[in-house]
Amino acid sequence: MCQRADCTIEDLKRWEKNAKAKKWLVCGLGPNEYIIIQSCATAKQIWDTLQVAHEGTPQVKRSIRTRMYSQYKNFAMKEGETIQEMYTRFTTLTNALKSLGTIILKEDRVEKILTRVLPITWESKIIAIQESKNISTLPLDELIRNLTAYELR
Repeated sequence: MCQRADCTIEDLKRWEKNAKAKKWLVCGLGPNEYIIIQSCATAKQIWDTLQVAHEGTPQVKRSIRTRMYSQYKNFAMKEGETIQEMYTRFTTLTNALKSLGTIILKEDRVEKILTRVLPITWESKIIAIQESKNISTLPLDELIRNLTAYELR
């Protein structure tokens, strides 16, 4: 920052914006997080420090994303699991991937559930849905409602 005598209006505005940003960041932290960032001078340093603390380095994020995508590719409904339980696990996984930068399109999620997640005992229902609906435009929540209704019969 500049010395008091040679500060320009732009310098003061930058200082004020940094102070406001730091205030907002610090107000949302607990004591353990505050300890991590207390020596940071700028809002950017606080943000970067918290990002590494919570998400890890780019290498760690890439490793986590690779592991989670592998879990997504191998995802299957567990024996004895309800449609809602399976869908909750599935959504948790796809949301985690999204937070790491891997977005899976809704139509891909619909297709995955219909063709690779449900057990073989659901085959007749899968065929009925595929024959009666346009899978590329079928909303995911409609698919889950349909499967849940079938499960409850």
